[in-house]
Amino acid sequence: MIDSKKPVLEVTGIHKAFPGVKALSDAGLRLFPGEVHTLMGQNGAGKSTLIKVLTGVYQPDAGSIVLEGRAIQPRSTQDAQNLGISTVYQEVNLCPNLSVAENIFIGRYPRRFGMVDWRSMRSQAMALLARLEIHVDVSKPLADYPLAIQQMVAIARALNTESRVLILDEPTSSLDEAEVQMLFSVLRRLREEGMAILFVTHFLDQTYAISDRITVMRNGEREGEYACADLSRLALVNKMIGAPADAEHASETAEQGAANEHGEVFLRARGIARKGVLSPVDLEIRRGELLGLAGLLGSGRTETARLLFGADKLDAGSFDIDGRQVSFSNPRDAIREGIGFCSEDRKHEGAILALSVRENLILALQARQGIFRAIPFKRQQQLATDYVKWLGIKTASIETPIGTLSGGNQQKVLLARWLATDPRLMILDEPTRGIDVRAKQEIMDYVSNLCRKGMSILFISSELPEVLRVSDRIIVMRDRKACGEYQRGELDETSVLHVIAGETA
Repeated sequence: MIDSKKPVLEVTGIHKAFPGVKALSDAGLRLFPGEVHTLMGQNGAGKSTLIKVLTGVYQPDAGSIVLEGRAIQPRSTQDAQNLGISTVYQEVNLCPNLSVAENIFIGRYPRRFGMVDWRSMRSQAMALLARLEIHVDVSKPLADYPLAIQQMVAIARALNTESRVLILDEPTSSLDEAEVQMLFSVLRRLREEGMAILFVTHFLDQTYAISDRITVMRNGEREGEYACADLSRLALVNKMIGAPADAEHASETAEQGAANEHGEVFLRARGIARKGVLSPVDLEIRRGELLGLAGLLGSGRTETARLLFGADKLDAGSFDIDGRQVSFSNPRDAIREGIGFCSEDRKHEGAILALSVRENLILALQARQGIFRAIPFKRQQQLATDYVKWLGIKTASIETPIGTLSGGNQQKVLLARWLATDPRLMILDEPTRGIDVRAKQEIMDYVSNLCRKGMSILFISSELPEVLRVSDRIIVMRDRKACGEYQRGELDETSVLHVIAGETA
């Protein structure tokens, strides 16, 4: 039994707060030698913060980290590495212009007579990769190899530091199925050698394919630690999201009735896909319809939205608007077709925090018109003033920097930005994340009203009650593919959890 061994790493009572945000509260986990331990949780659960505490990026406010019976306090990633904790990140953090061997030994080249011993370096690099059953020309640039091989090189580099603990932070996000299996084969081999592996992922299938135990985090706390064999998929989803609504709420949701009648199909997508990111998906959105996408983080919801908006390039499939086939080489093409997109990442992909409310609001409209047809200043002022009033945006002035506004008011400005373009389809990706209850209700009431006036809405939210309450139809996504389509009233919170978990609704 795994629990009969002493943990190689034990983390207890970790607290970490940032200004205005409590990121971790009494968080912890145990890693045993010779196991793959998976860390699961929704977006914002605290997984990334805990990893950064383990690897010395952040210093905890309280709590302890014990490695092989000795208390440690890593002060940097290099410090953590020296202690025997190595991390391989989602984005391969190596130098593609250097050779495979150089990447493995970067910063610690073997030397002979004060010079780099290239022959020894190549020989040792080949031996490290052979341990992973990877046989490539280590003298070739890393860029010559696919992402899966680059991941293996990153792991070989971690092994070169004689790691006791290997942390893999979302390593499969950009890998296809064959590449995932290659990685898992390596992980199983390392597990047999006694390595303690912490695997961070949001894919259910992968979790059950590779894990020995699972720690679930929710709202910055450790929800629990479970043997993988003892935790069903449904129970795991339930623990990540929280207990499903009671029967009264489920009944209320179901009684909202069948889908309303809508207009003709506005957008139809056939087999849209992106390698390593999204399996082929079919969907259609009618005029005046609110289509909800439900699923866990990483299920493919945002990836679908980005393909429809031209933010990412299709590898397969096609879509048409009003029966006319179209293709978007960039978001500007989508804007011209009447599509708006409120990204889930309003800090980095939405609001430009140093610019004013007015400047943020007119950006999409200006992009549609082009840089040589500037919107007159008075027109900008009028638009900003009108939308501030219509949406109830609380700001001292339309010239106030948007970065000084609350999250809810920032989100209203971004919604106004796209409404100013008079869109026919609005894609809303997590439009109510991180804002207060009142602002959530105001935004969703406004969105529902837009649908009644004929606008199509594609709505993405991690909050299942919200998706069930407002959607006319729901597509449930799991592990990068669509796994079911349902009309309003056909699902409640309990049954949608079954679908997400891969069980019958």
